[in-house]
Amino acid sequence: MRVGQLAWRACYEWLGARVRQPAWTFMNYGFAPVDAAPPLPLDPADEPDRYGIQLYAHALDGLDLTGADVLEVGCGRGGGASWVARTRGPATTTGVDLAASAVRLCRRTREGPGLRFVQGDALALPFDDATFDVVLNVESSHCYPSTAAFAAEVHRVLRPGGTFAWADFRPADDVATVREQLRSSGLEPVRELDVTDEVVHALRLDDARRAELVESWIPRAARPLFRPFAALDGTPTHERFVTGETRYLSAQLRRAVA
Repeated sequence: MRVGQLAWRACYEWLGARVRQPAWTFMNYGFAPVDAAPPLPLDPADEPDRYGIQLYAHALDGLDLTGADVLEVGCGRGGGASWVARTRGPATTTGVDLAASAVRLCRRTREGPGLRFVQGDALALPFDDATFDVVLNVESSHCYPSTAAFAAEVHRVLRPGGTFAWADFRPADDVATVREQLRSSGLEPVRELDVTDEVVHALRLDDARRAELVESWIPRAARPLFRPFAALDGTPTHERFVTGETRYLSAQLRRAVA
């Protein structure tokens, strides 16, 4: 495990162990259409997490998960995997995360038909070849030592004809490189988008709520580090999205049938 990956693991182990509130379900930056698109229908209990859920809905847009076996790599606090299991009709939903504390939290607090959580490394997934119809990865791959090695693992665990749904951010200068890395294992792109504007819109709409949660849930000593991590308004992380120095990307790629 490389130094960078060890640092990310330590961060997420700490969050899983110290910030145990089950109401904190999503850690992504969110997605909000900039046009007048009809709002995504949500159960009232899911409404506080609208923007985080909308990023999952965007990543999975157009995919029929009915009866599918779905894997989320980098499931974090489990909100996305739970929403998929409860609302999209898959046969099974498996969330895998490197942080043992996050997996324990998910097992305690997240529910859904056919839902389970497993500890594992994105670059050495603990599953047999051709096990899943859909692999989902939301705002996690920037933590991995190798996007190409991750894409190879996704290709391995996908069934022929299966789809990889991905969303994450990268420096603007790395956009072409990451697109090529995602294709490097033979996955064929079906859709590739830049959704920076939609993510910035979500950050702005949700900023007050997220800032309040940081004050409520994050220990005082850690707040100066966590505000940029959360891309709150006025932080360098947020400004890099606004200026375009950081781009937010999404893609759907398919494993060939033969």
